[in-house]
Amino acid sequence: MVLPELKEALGLLRSIPVLWVPGLVAGVLAAVLWLIYNTQGSFFAMRLILIFSLIAVFFLAGSYAVIRKGNGSIRELFTGGIQYFFRVLMPLLVIIFCTIILVTLVMITLSFAGVPANPEFMGVFTILILIPVAFLTIFFDTAAVFEDLRIFDSIRRSIELVTAQLARVLKFYVLSAAVFFVITFALMIVWEAALYDKLEPLTRFNETQIASFTPDQLTGMIGTNGIVITAVCLFFGFLLLLPILSTYKACFFRSLPKGPVSIEQQPTGEYDSKGRWYKY
Repeated sequence: MVLPELKEALGLLRSIPVLWVPGLVAGVLAAVLWLIYNTQGSFFAMRLILIFSLIAVFFLAGSYAVIRKGNGSIRELFTGGIQYFFRVLMPLLVIIFCTIILVTLVMITLSFAGVPANPEFMGVFTILILIPVAFLTIFFDTAAVFEDLRIFDSIRRSIELVTAQLARVLKFYVLSAAVFFVITFALMIVWEAALYDKLEPLTRFNETQIASFTPDQLTGMIGTNGIVITAVCLFFGFLLLLPILSTYKACFFRSLPKGPVSIEQQPTGEYDSKGRWYKY
């Protein structure tokens, strides 16, 4: 079962309030990034994504360290972030780098085969590569913190656990997706209710107008107030989703088998004429 781990995660969020800090920080960064993108353009926003991502990794590593201890304060959150920052960051960079290399090599191969590498095809193909990579390496960060594993050991540990506990991991993904959908859907309802007057003209669009509608047109339609309301919704989205899902993942990881994972194999052999079993 995967539901007890979610209940445990919610219990930790109630008993250790500092676990909400990564979500608070990520929410502020996401809202600020959205406002900068819409006021200063993508030039500054794209350059801030890297810095904000590193800050988010720092606080995420600190939250795992707090969960590992079972209690904590702001000081321990920062101490854990400093201690495990590179333990979490380096495997992440390796995964990203290897994924980029894999996509590049396949694209080069396809180009030699005469397959056109248009942007749409590259986007779809990249997603098809990212899905299995993310699925198999989902626990690299928790393995790095909870088991003090190094770069490649944490990645290998995640792959071993996912392949050995495939059924449970699939249930974990399904429940995590359900939590994500519920919170996101609730925030979308709030967003649409707050901007109903500005979004109402969309209901009169025909199929051609909807197909040609762009995000920039939507931003212009909702105006400055809509941009601010969107930033607020982004803030609450990260505030809720990051702590809940990361704490749930940590609790789920701790429930998985410790030590080397072995896949049980059925013995091979045959029965003789007298019903005796002979193992090969």
